[in-house]
Amino acid sequence: MSFLLQQILLDPQRVLELNNEQLNQLLSQGRNARLLGSIAVALHRLGIDAQLPYNVERHFQSARLVHEKQKQDLIYDTDKIKLALDSTNEKLVLLKGAAYLLADLPVGRGRFITDIDIIVPQRNIDAAEKALMSFDWERGEVSAYDDHYYRKWGHEIPPLAHKKRGTTLDVHHNILPPTAGPDVNADLLFEHLIEIKPGIYTLSWQDMVIHSATHLFHEGEFHHGLRDLWDLDRMLRDFPNRDRYFWEGLVSRAQELQLSASLFHGLNYAQQVFGTPLPAGILEAASSRALTWRKPIMDFLFLRAFRPDHPQCKLPHTELALNLLYLRSHYLRMPLYLLLPHLIRKAWVRRFDKKDTD
Repeated sequence: MSFLLQQILLDPQRVLELNNEQLNQLLSQGRNARLLGSIAVALHRLGIDAQLPYNVERHFQSARLVHEKQKQDLIYDTDKIKLALDSTNEKLVLLKGAAYLLADLPVGRGRFITDIDIIVPQRNIDAAEKALMSFDWERGEVSAYDDHYYRKWGHEIPPLAHKKRGTTLDVHHNILPPTAGPDVNADLLFEHLIEIKPGIYTLSWQDMVIHSATHLFHEGEFHHGLRDLWDLDRMLRDFPNRDRYFWEGLVSRAQELQLSASLFHGLNYAQQVFGTPLPAGILEAASSRALTWRKPIMDFLFLRAFRPDHPQCKLPHTELALNLLYLRSHYLRMPLYLLLPHLIRKAWVRRFDKKDTD
């Protein structure tokens, strides 16, 4: 069952057919899903935003200006991050939204970002952190327990923030925690980097898709789930035009990284929600017997999660689905013998020591 935001994302010109009530619904749904900027840029590129009522067009114009300001800030911040990493001879490798924007990819058009994500090899993580801190990045308030948890069980160090600009920087050394089921060899990610600007890199096209799917389908909260699925749709439509062997090697690359289940979910739900065109047989190639028999259950959960949190979009039992996906994310993150003590510890801390929280 389609919904208004989905329809306009796929066919922006249909916005001219909407009445005032529908336009208000679109603005609300787009803002809720953090996709208002994507629609705003699409309308502007088509030259039809000016045909909308002024009180509607100004919302799209505002979203577009926010996106442009974020992109300008990103250019400045990445130059400073690069200076810090240069001092350790480390490459600056961007992930997710920062990579999409700085590479000027279609997936980045109108996309909002809240922080900058980078990845460095685990063996160099301490040197990179020290270098960044010497260039005015600092750790936020984090308890000794949480700091230990990040460094022992996480795939990133505690977030850093710039002293003057307030920009948040997440420094990863892998794309999943070591306690998650897949044993991802992160060194493989650095073998096929793409240089998008002098000294600034992204993952390969295939790895960007696999990482995006992995991040999305290991999440526990889906406030931006539809936005992240839209990212996948945009990449899957664009990247085959950049790499003639993109589809040919995508499944084998996911298998090499032990992330074929995440890729399957990404391909499956991008196609179901956005009609993403896929080559014949690729879903079967990425699937497994376990994924096949679980698919009806996953459909019940994810087809509810990939909708804006809006009255016109919700399906029955959405809250149940979101709660089950939240539990699933914890189960995927670490085994129960580690997870239960951690959750008990965090619950105790939140109850008796408000200072010792995430």
